[in-house]
Amino acid sequence: MSDILVILITAIVALGVGVYIGRVLLQKVYKQQEEAARQKAKSIIREAEINAESIKKDRMLEAKEKFLKLKSEFEEESNKKKNIIIQNENKVKQREQHVAKQLEQTKRRETELDKEKEALDHQLELLKKRKEDVEQQHSEVVAQLEKIAGLTAAEAREQMVEALKSEAQSHASSYVKDIVAQAKLTATKEAKKIVVETIQRTAAEHAIENCVSVFNIESDDIKGKIIGREGRNIRALEAATGVEIIVDDTPEAIIISGFDPVRREIARLSLHRLVADGRIHPARIEEVVTKTRKNIEEEIVEIGERTAIDLGIHGLHPELIKMVGRMRFRSSYGQNLLQHSREVANLCATMAAELGLNVKHAKRAGLLHDIGKVTPDEPELPHAIIGMELAKKYKEHPDICNAIGAHHDEIEMTAMISPLIQACDAISGSRPGARREIMESYIKRLKDLEAAAVSFDGVNQCYAIQAGRELRIMVDADNVSDEKAAQLSFDISQKIEKEMQYPGQIKITVIREMRAISYAK
Repeated sequence: MSDILVILITAIVALGVGVYIGRVLLQKVYKQQEEAARQKAKSIIREAEINAESIKKDRMLEAKEKFLKLKSEFEEESNKKKNIIIQNENKVKQREQHVAKQLEQTKRRETELDKEKEALDHQLELLKKRKEDVEQQHSEVVAQLEKIAGLTAAEAREQMVEALKSEAQSHASSYVKDIVAQAKLTATKEAKKIVVETIQRTAAEHAIENCVSVFNIESDDIKGKIIGREGRNIRALEAATGVEIIVDDTPEAIIISGFDPVRREIARLSLHRLVADGRIHPARIEEVVTKTRKNIEEEIVEIGERTAIDLGIHGLHPELIKMVGRMRFRSSYGQNLLQHSREVANLCATMAAELGLNVKHAKRAGLLHDIGKVTPDEPELPHAIIGMELAKKYKEHPDICNAIGAHHDEIEMTAMISPLIQACDAISGSRPGARREIMESYIKRLKDLEAAAVSFDGVNQCYAIQAGRELRIMVDADNVSDEKAAQLSFDISQKIEKEMQYPGQIKITVIREMRAISYAK
């Protein structure tokens, strides 16, 4: 037991001695580190002071260099300004010297003028004396002549004036007659020359429209598909397009008959798409006709834009461009209206150039002079007045509006280009083969037939077919009953008999169709 205590005490004493020795050693290490840190801090401070001194010297040098540079620039600028001031002073001195010289010259000139004035005054006095002498001699001569002739000077003067006056009037009258005759001859020659040259330079083809289009097919087997079961396909096509489809024995051809070229073109294109697709039934026919009609409207706009570009006419209102495009599908007395308008525009431009008038206005008025013929509603007004109102509505120049309205003498001509439009319209339409009066009256009769039927309540669509011998009318099934449809057919026939003139008889067919549509979802 005592041995264990001795060992413990010895261990505790050894531990205490170790701790003491460790503490002493740590203190010595700490002192060494502290001394090293102080030395390092002093070294850093010395380096910082050295760097600061170096930076200070560099900044001082830079400041001195910048100062010297600014000083040099300032001195250079000052020298330039001094040189400019010296130059200006020299110019002022030279100007003063020049002005002084001019003053001296002016004084000399004044002296010379004074001398010349004195000489002129002297000459004037001499002239006055000479004039008095001449007047005195003239009076003496006149007195002697009066004694010899027995007339006073005033009487002799009047007789001489009357004689000269009569001779001058005679010569003037003869001269005026010669001038008038020469002017008439020259004017006639010039007018003929301008018209002939204009017609020669504007070579346009004669476009005669008809009322029949031919649709070519590859084989006659397709005719049966177009006719359909019990003719339902062909009836649907005729009802949708408003034309007459003639399927006869003509090999590999189907005839499309109708007075409206737009309808015929829609029917032709629709047939082409249906035959190419192979699916021909009433629903498909209506879908294709609707798409084709939309395409034709786009084509009309394209035709109008292309026409304006070809003629060099810019800035036309979009609605006017559409009307120009519609002219392609309209004829005037058998002459294609667009071709006629293009021809009139070129004729007017050529004549205006020859006469020194506004070529752009003349060409624009020539193209637009018949736009009143292609309005959708066609009110009961002359087409020239309708065209003039449309031109005013779409902000055309007043001279162009007057030329359009006056080309058939509906209004007074106030613009210089108005007679040109009238003359060129007559030139384009009066050439041999350019127009056919029968065609125009025939188309007008068909349009009047359709208008008479559309005027009744409940009529949705109306198409004149069979060369005007049949009128097919589609009515609203919701508003028109079967009994009313029969009465409507009779009323339309009575109105046509009373108000219109036509050869033979006209068949009135009223079509009332009930459709029930539902969708499976």
